[in-house]
This record gives sequence, C-alpha cells and structure tokens, in this order.
Amino acid sequence: MSLTTSIANSNDLAPEDLAQLLFDRLTAETFDGVGITRECYADGENAALAIFRTVAEDFGLVTDIDPAGNLIFRSAHDDGVQPAHYTGSHADSVVQGGNFDGAAGIIAGLLCLIKINRSETRLRKPVRVIALRGEESSFYGRANIGSRALFGQLQPADLAAKSRGVGRTLGEAMASVGIDVGPISRSETLFDPRQALSYLELHIEQGPVMIARNLPTSVVTGIRGNVRHRRIVCVGEAGHSGAVPRWLRKDAVFAFADLIQRLDEHWQILLQRGLDLVITSGIVSTEPDEHSISRIPGEVAFSFEIRSQSHDTLEAFYQLFRAECRTISALRSVQFEFDERVDTEPARMDPAIIAKLTAASEALGLTTELIPSGAGHDAAVFSNAGIPSGMIFVRNANGSHNPQEQMEIADFMVGVDVLYHALISESEPVT
Repeated sequence: MSLTTSIANSNDLAPEDLAQLLFDRLTAETFDGVGITRECYADGENAALAIFRTVAEDFGLVTDIDPAGNLIFRSAHDDGVQPAHYTGSHADSVVQGGNFDGAAGIIAGLLCLIKINRSETRLRKPVRVIALRGEESSFYGRANIGSRALFGQLQPADLAAKSRGVGRTLGEAMASVGIDVGPISRSETLFDPRQALSYLELHIEQGPVMIARNLPTSVVTGIRGNVRHRRIVCVGEAGHSGAVPRWLRKDAVFAFADLIQRLDEHWQILLQRGLDLVITSGIVSTEPDEHSISRIPGEVAFSFEIRSQSHDTLEAFYQLFRAECRTISALRSVQFEFDERVDTEPARMDPAIIAKLTAASEALGLTTELIPSGAGHDAAVFSNAGIPSGMIFVRNANGSHNPQEQMEIADFMVGVDVLYHALISESEPVT
C-alpha cells in the first residue's frame, strides 16, 4: 500500500499510528543497507521531503518552498505572509545514520499542525512547520545549511565545498533541486527574522543523559558552538621504512599522533577546571594511492573540530591548537596546511520559551529537567538571528549518528504533547 493511499483512507488514524507509519515509510525509502542515508540536496533528502509533503497535503495543509529550498507547511487559514510561530527540524541524515535524527521534529510539528487545523481552537498568531535541508555537516563540512542560507550566512567556500571531499559542490547540489544559488552566494538575507515570532524544535537527545536519568523528555538550555577545519594536511617526507633513522625522519603520522596526544592532555586539564569542551578528529587518512607498510608516510590529512557552549573557550583552545601545530612542526620537521576555518556560534535558548516548555511539561505531570545540547541544531541559527528559540529533547537509546538510534513512540508522543501545549500557549488562543 502506498503512503498516499494509506493516509487518505485513514482519517481516524491515531496520532501515534500516523507517526509510526511515517517513520516506517522513511526507513523504507532511505535505508542504505546498513542504516539511514538522506544526503542533503540529493535523493535521500528529496524522498523524505516528498513523504512529508504528501502527508501534509492529504490532511489539508498547504505547502510552500522557501528560497533556500526548505519545505514549509501551513494551515489553509494562514495566508503565509503574517508573522508566525515556527516549529520543525531537518530532513537529512548522516551517512548510515538513524531514522529519528531530524525527522522526529518534522513529524512532531506536522502532528501538532494537523491537530490545530482539525480543532476549533482559534489562534491569534499562526503556527507553521518548516522541514529544513542540510543540517548535517557530514557531506559538505558545514552544518545548518538550510537555515544558514535563510539568514545570509553561507560563504563562497561553503558553496565550493565538495560532497565528502570528492563529489559535486554544494552550490551545484543546491541548484540541482531548483534553488537560485545567486542570492545565497552573495550572502543575501532570504528570510526576515521578524516573520518568525519564535522557533521551537523537538529533537532526539543524541547522548546518554536522559536514558541514565529515566527522562522521556527534557528542556534544552543552550547549544554548543564549534570551530572546524574540514581538511588539514600534515606534510612530512616519504621514505623507506627501514632506511631512515628516527632522527632524520619527517614522519607525518607520528607528528599527527603527537598533536592528538598533546591536545588530549590539554583537554583533560580544562575539564578539570570545569570548562565545557569536546574535541574530535573524525577523518584521518594517509594517501591511499601511496601508503604501504614499508613506506614512511609523507602526508596525513585529517579533520578537526572543537565544541563548547562558550565562545571564549572555543577561541582559546583553537589558538592553543595552532600553537601546538607550530611546536610539532619544529620538533618533527613537518608542516601543517590548513583549509578555511568554519565557525558556528554557541546559542542560548530563550528564557521565556524555556519557562513555557517547562510549564507545559509540568502541566502534563512530567518530571522536567533542563539540560544543554552538546550537538548542534538549527535552533542555534534561529536563536543567533534574534528569533526567540527553544528545544525539547526526547529520550533516545544508543546515541545518534548511527543505525541503532532507538526512540520509543510513547516517548515521542509525550514530546509532541509538550510541543503542542507550548505552541498553543505561544500562539495566544482566542477564548
């Protein structure tokens, strides 16, 4: 049975059954043999957006595409022009990821908007759902592409980045789905922040805190920012593994290993001082066409990322990182070559929205905790653009960015209830 048929014949489908149907359909359309892959501006993300659009229109909602290619859902009573409260999340995924990261927020928004549309509740301010493109950085090294494009925050280097370093450029990918890349390349603002009265995002937690504390939902206080390099190359000198003694070597692998060890030591010290910081080098490789067991590697390419809720911590550690690169260059007779630095600012969620989400949780009889988000989200972009923003986390086992994501539908529906009550409160129902 097609998705369209199953929805059209199921007007009385319970919300939790509709949610399960949508998650199942997403799996069927975007399973890659191991996990879920929904590459942005490509077939996987397109398939997800098509599913969401079909459901929205079957339930009488109107769909629009904004200048950045994001999909917006609204009630037929909403002219799409007046300022509104927005909710949503992202449609893409990492390679071989899970099914709930991003999609949960879009489906939650759709369920809320369907309920609003069906009820007799009149709202002074409309509610809209936005399905954002390109939130994940796994393909182009830049996170929050769809939301950043709205606020003129993409740079020429972002548009020139190639998918996973070898494919088509981001600009080419965006053009392939009908986006006019010209205004985006000129960093023009495509969305007036005054049109969004607020932005609320439901998302799975991507760490173990809520599982450990037995919390179905929680309210987010802030989102870590990050500093990244997509590609750094440590350049040494290749040589025969048996013929070059240690004191004459320019071994790129040992130099990289020195760097990581030094950074790890600094990291531990800063954590002991109570600072918020995480460090990752998620891509490390020697040149496949040249490396061998008996060859001293002349080059190592790697990615670099630091995250923190504090801008000052990010900047201080980045400068420490560059200083260590200079030290190791001298000690190991190597050089480090850097591509363009990519920054994402930390964000704080709006105190008034945190209070409303907390009140909604308490009204439903939930134990409410406030926790920070270690992962980045589109909510950070909206917040830093001056739009009051908030987030709801839903409990999720086995972490995220892997095929084992495990969000229970019962927990999800609790999160949907919290979101619905907060949206109604924000939108000022007419009594």
